[in-house]
Amino acid sequence: MKRAGFTMIELIFVIVILGILAAVAIPKLSATRDDAKVSSELSNLATCVSDAGASYTAGGAIDTNTSACNALNCFTLATTADGNLTVSNSAAADAYCTRARTEATNKGLSGTHTFGGTSVTY
Repeated sequence: MKRAGFTMIELIFVIVILGILAAVAIPKLSATRDDAKVSSELSNLATCVSDAGASYTAGGAIDTNTSACNALNCFTLATTADGNLTVSNSAAADAYCTRARTEATNKGLSGTHTFGGTSVTY
């Protein structure tokens, strides 16, 4: 009587192929997650700076107590009475924060943003 089924060699080949596919796919998925975190951090920073400028224009004081500003992990904010918002790097050591800080510097989001006076830079 002949039994239908897979041999042990066939099953081993399938497991090896699945292992190779997983070895390729998992790093790609984690890189995609880090890209999303970087994009989210930069979007929150840009929104935070814009909201701070709008609050300064409307009321003469910088308000950084917004959802975008509170969601920042890679940056810290400091305000001064003369209408400046300083964005600096936080102590967070996450891998995506390094990329977010570099991209924020390239886009001009980190540093000092002046809302009052003649040199408005937001």
